[in-house]
Amino acid sequence: MTSQQYRKQKLITKTKGEKLMKGQFKAARRASVPIVVIETADQQSLIRGLAKCYENVPVIKWDILTGLAPVNQMAVDVINSICAGDDPAMATGNPVEMLTKIAKVPEKTITFMNNLHRFINEATVSQGLCNLRDIYKGSGATLVGLAPSITIPAELEQDIMVLTEKLPDDEAIEKIIDSICEDAGMQKLRDKDKEKIVDTLIGLSSFCAEQTLATCIKKVDGVVVIDNKMLWERKCKAVEQTPGLSIWRGQESFDDIGGCENVKAFTKAIINGKDNPRAIVFMDEIEKAFAGAGSDSSGVAQDQLGSILSFMQDKEVDGMIFVGPPGAAKSAIAKAAGNTGNIPTISFDLGAMKNSLVGKSGEQTRKALQVIEAISKGRVLFIATCNNITTLPPELRRRFTMGTFFFDLPIREERLKIWEIYQNKYSVSTERNFSSEGWTGAEIKQCCKLASKLNMSLDEASNFIVPVCKSAAEQIEALRRLASGKFINANEKGIYSMNTVTVQKTGRKFE
Repeated sequence: MTSQQYRKQKLITKTKGEKLMKGQFKAARRASVPIVVIETADQQSLIRGLAKCYENVPVIKWDILTGLAPVNQMAVDVINSICAGDDPAMATGNPVEMLTKIAKVPEKTITFMNNLHRFINEATVSQGLCNLRDIYKGSGATLVGLAPSITIPAELEQDIMVLTEKLPDDEAIEKIIDSICEDAGMQKLRDKDKEKIVDTLIGLSSFCAEQTLATCIKKVDGVVVIDNKMLWERKCKAVEQTPGLSIWRGQESFDDIGGCENVKAFTKAIINGKDNPRAIVFMDEIEKAFAGAGSDSSGVAQDQLGSILSFMQDKEVDGMIFVGPPGAAKSAIAKAAGNTGNIPTISFDLGAMKNSLVGKSGEQTRKALQVIEAISKGRVLFIATCNNITTLPPELRRRFTMGTFFFDLPIREERLKIWEIYQNKYSVSTERNFSSEGWTGAEIKQCCKLASKLNMSLDEASNFIVPVCKSAAEQIEALRRLASGKFINANEKGIYSMNTVTVQKTGRKFE
């Protein structure tokens, strides 16, 4: 092992997260817990880290390709005895055969089983684990199942202790940065520059953070530097490997959105206030994800709902719900909140986390929440948009403690501001000779975009727009009646009241 490899391996074993994991694992060993499952994003690093604490007992690892393999020298004779001279890959490549053979390991032996989540729901594997429980309890041996996330079958719930290794914290990421920069021959980074890189890499596993940073180092005019733009893009790609998560890359801020002044001011106050969030989690059309959750016979929606409810309560997460007709800037405000506060906006797609396998949807939801917790350092603001709040489970609505805001159609002054924003954005200078009363911001944007793209006037482009105030007039009125006196007004201070909605006549030919 080179000095560089040793330094990189050593830094991974000195983080607070791993110290906590070592403490939890040692406590399990002292109590003679026979089967432990550890949820981890980096199985190989975890094996190396824990094995260093047990140099005086045999430590073995297993995977489906190589079978049993020694982690330390004491394990060599144990494996030879188990396999009786046969090739371990042939003798123990099958998880059931492996579980049968390791019943004979010496006292105190530790066996790591990689990717247990791939096998635990097989009846034979589940029974093999059940058979090991009493044997290992008596001998003080431990089977350690490793998985990125896992759902324990009902028959094993009382027999297995589940631990979760947290993703690297600031201290761990700083050590990785220092090591990579030293190896690359870079000058010592300023604290401000290092802090920015830490914020970018947070939420990745140690190995992934190391590889991501290493590939973004380049030479410019003979000077070794970090390409921050490439680093951020690699971070986004890494996060998006988690099903259902993506990072919003748009550049819009609140200054690019007309109207909605009350909700913008309130959101800014949250972002700039005490214990301000380090990330925005955007859940679009949340009612569709949980529609019929109570009658879902598969249990998928209920499992996902339970994971989110627990996360928001246990972590004391703040949340806001945006209700209103389509195109009224609900999603635009949610997406722009991150850029306004210079923090990432993470799209949370529950539909993409669903899986046909029982328990898999809950696993993927919990894994996504773990990544969010790491990225936000436990300080996150959930923003959910909703077109029909009546279908949301009441217990979920209560978790969004920062209020429910109603987005009505923009009034004249707001529409004029929106027209100005999008005409400037799409370089459309033609005059409007039509009334845009009742138009949403999305429809105004589309009109300007059409005029620019098709080289036509705004008047001509307007002929291809059917405003939601006409296509869904009944639904909008129903939403207004529902919101009146119950929800906060997104446009003006105070509670929304349907009585204040008036049609403003300007006396002009157009607005």
